[in-house]
Amino acid sequence: MRSVCRLLALLTALPFAAQAADDLPPREIAGPVEARVVKVRDGDTVEVEAFIWPLQTVTVAVRLRNVDAPELKGDCEAERAAARDARDRLVALVGAGPVRLTHIAGDKYFGRVLADLAGPDEPDIGKRLLREGLVDAYDGGRRRDWCAALGFRSGGDAGPRPG
Repeated sequence: MRSVCRLLALLTALPFAAQAADDLPPREIAGPVEARVVKVRDGDTVEVEAFIWPLQTVTVAVRLRNVDAPELKGDCEAERAAARDARDRLVALVGAGPVRLTHIAGDKYFGRVLADLAGPDEPDIGKRLLREGLVDAYDGGRRRDWCAALGFRSGGDAGPRPG
């Protein structure tokens, strides 16, 4: 949590950060902030080392804005397999190069931020995963029932729903 607070506090000092009228820190930072991917956690979350200032970095989890991936510990094998596919594709999209974070905001869960993510060859990784059908559009509301959407029953390794 200290990393997230430190990241958000330091980013407010950057020239591209808009200052709120009442001198409170902004709720969102425009960016871009260059970063190095430390780990891809799943199909919609990466851990990055953000280069926030010369010779200063902060490690933070970044949830991709407006997408929701199936869960690696999902309710059925079909969801877990879809989650592995989404994660593996995200690994390929971030590649070995740096990434850029934009539209950075606090997430509903402490310890991570919400942002758009661009890779070396992809201007919006979340939109790319969405176009490829590996993730679902997400606005913070109810998540998709991936097992039902994939035609499987929830609970263990139950087979396809009867047609």
